[in-house]
Amino acid sequence: MGPKRELKFALESFWDKKSSAEDLKKVAADLRSSIWKQMSAVGIKYIPSNTFSYYDQVLDATSMLGAVPPRYGWSGGEIGFDTYFSMARGNASVPAMEMTKWFDTNYHFIVPELGPDVKFSYASHKAVDEFKEAKALGVNTVPVLIGPVSYLLLSKPAKGIDKTFSLLSLLPKILPVYNEVISELKAAGASWIQFDEPTLVMDLDSQQLGAFTTAYADLESTLSGLNVLIETYFADLTPEAYKTLTGLKGVTAYGLDLVRGTQTVELVKKDFPKGKHLFAGVVDGRNIWANDLASSLSTLQALEAVVGKGIQFSFAFYGLCMKNNLVVSTSCSLLHTAVDLVNETKLDDEIKSWLAFAAQKVVEVNALAKALAGQKDEAFFSSNAAAQASRKSSPRVTNEAVQKAAAALKGSDHRRATNVSARLDAQQKKLSLPILPTTTIGSFPQTVELRKVRREFKANKVSEDDYVKAMKEEIKKVVDLQEELDIDVLVHGEPERNDMVEYFGEQLSGFAFTVNGWVQSYGSRCVKPPIIYGDVSRPKPMTVFWSSAAQSMTKRPMKGMLTGPVTILNWSFVRNDQPRFETCYQIALAIKDEVEDLEKANINVIQIDEAALREGLPLRKSEHAFYLKWAVHSFRITNCGVKDTTQIHTHMCYSNFNDIIHSIIDMDADVITIENSRSDEKLLSVFREGVKYGAGIGPGVYDIHSPRIPSTEEIADRINKMLAVLETKILWVNPDCGLKTRKYDEVKPALNNMVAAVKQLRAKLGSAK
Repeated sequence: MGPKRELKFALESFWDKKSSAEDLKKVAADLRSSIWKQMSAVGIKYIPSNTFSYYDQVLDATSMLGAVPPRYGWSGGEIGFDTYFSMARGNASVPAMEMTKWFDTNYHFIVPELGPDVKFSYASHKAVDEFKEAKALGVNTVPVLIGPVSYLLLSKPAKGIDKTFSLLSLLPKILPVYNEVISELKAAGASWIQFDEPTLVMDLDSQQLGAFTTAYADLESTLSGLNVLIETYFADLTPEAYKTLTGLKGVTAYGLDLVRGTQTVELVKKDFPKGKHLFAGVVDGRNIWANDLASSLSTLQALEAVVGKGIQFSFAFYGLCMKNNLVVSTSCSLLHTAVDLVNETKLDDEIKSWLAFAAQKVVEVNALAKALAGQKDEAFFSSNAAAQASRKSSPRVTNEAVQKAAAALKGSDHRRATNVSARLDAQQKKLSLPILPTTTIGSFPQTVELRKVRREFKANKVSEDDYVKAMKEEIKKVVDLQEELDIDVLVHGEPERNDMVEYFGEQLSGFAFTVNGWVQSYGSRCVKPPIIYGDVSRPKPMTVFWSSAAQSMTKRPMKGMLTGPVTILNWSFVRNDQPRFETCYQIALAIKDEVEDLEKANINVIQIDEAALREGLPLRKSEHAFYLKWAVHSFRITNCGVKDTTQIHTHMCYSNFNDIIHSIIDMDADVITIENSRSDEKLLSVFREGVKYGAGIGPGVYDIHSPRIPSTEEIADRINKMLAVLETKILWVNPDCGLKTRKYDEVKPALNNMVAAVKQLRAKLGSAK
């Protein structure tokens, strides 16, 4: 099952009050102990600590700094689970903090809320406690902390604080806490410490870069006597950022992503400080393809000539080994990949030979380090070369018809022939929806019983007829509930789907699937990304049967529910042998076939989710335009051929959308539902600033990732804020996201309050006329 799933079940048991805090702590301690012992057993000398989190590492840093927003009622002292999980998930009285994506990954973090009056204090000793815990087991670890500057740059001004407030002005206030933590770690016997400063790869101005210099100059005396590693990842460093990084005081080593940051290699070759260590991230920590060992070894040999000689040792937070001053490393934390290929019993041997999960990546790192030291494992390198050649020549990778169809897309922007205003008029005549139409995003709660039926069907313990019967019964229950609540546009609840991307990938050619390839998304939420190994096509309809069955149960419009091409791409492990946009266009053509079949089946509202479109935005602004051009184009391809009367919805969630609002408009969807409530209605600010939006739009009115049930008054207040900046005729009302992670005793009252708020406002708007 792997540690990610074990923690998931322990967390959910604790949240459901089926187990105690001590039970949860014991599960966590057992998992940490197991991981540390496994690393130690295979000869890893420097093993990380403080990388284990109950929710996410940024929230851990917020706890360490005592930066708890006042609404949670924390009065000081060591932060416990009640406060910690209230910040992450909310509680009956107050909402959770904002959650957003960790750079351009599908991992999420809780955004710190800061202001000039925050009183920082050392309020969580987790980093020190875990170091001591490992030491008691005979394992000397390397504590890992989110760096102080990245912590501030990833934060936001708290509600009521002016947007222009400089978060970096808080640096002098948080550094004393970092000094305390470092001092305690030194006293406990730490010899190495790692600071993650991933914001160094962003577009930073001179003031922001200067903050790194200021921070580490302040920490220098406390860090004296420690080996200090600054890790960066996910992109190239600019020359200015590279100069800042390599000039930091008190720093021993620099970690660079040389997979996604290929241009950084030239900066290293041009100028690398003498006597320092380079952690060369040549093994991809974000994908599952076997490393091209021969190519990586060539890169390392070129770098070795620059970096110079020094002491030898090994280190393994990211899976790495040091040979002299050059460290062979993964490109980033292995958090973003699956755990161990050994657990995959259903992948065929050919595809399996092309892959490397976290455990295999550590082996690759060790093999490269040994080869660099003159101890090359010829058999291992030969086997790797054979697998690389097999993948390049395998007929299952290439589909000539798919490649021709994708190539034929050039020369058209694939827009629908009629403008959105005219389409909305035609759709209204057909659908006859009231003002402020209500809907949900797609999924409904996935009960234990439902998951059991799906699991048993996959294991051939339930017949197809019995499975279809069970799914139809679940759909009928969801349809009846929505009609009882008086929701206007319905969904079938997606009972047949465990995961929105996995479901479609299982039915598309060019995809492979794991049994235990779990990757954490946030908290207890884990996903199994599909593997795109070849050209993508749709052999047969994927959702028409279920959507048609659901529509037959009601006279109200039933949405056909699809996942868009960009989201399927960004939430998969994607082939790295062709540009990502080419793969995306192939997926778009497959989804286009499905959209047109749904329309033929008289499904008049079709939602094509692009929850991850913003997530895939490159970290550097210079690369934004190209990505947005092909991503938005891919979405338009999916629905360019439908009638004006077919209403196309899309959905986006948990990212910052304001900076890409014009690209969202360019998607040309008829209706977009979009996360809004958890981010303090940040989305609405773009409309206050004058952006005109003519299509239908449903900013979420409540946060589905929290068990908290919003009141009718609270939802009505949110809708009124929307009506202040959006026209009544285009506004839809819906939750932030799908409901599958919630329970029915949370969903029913929340949706009931949502509909009640809408009816109150409809009455007021009607009387105002």
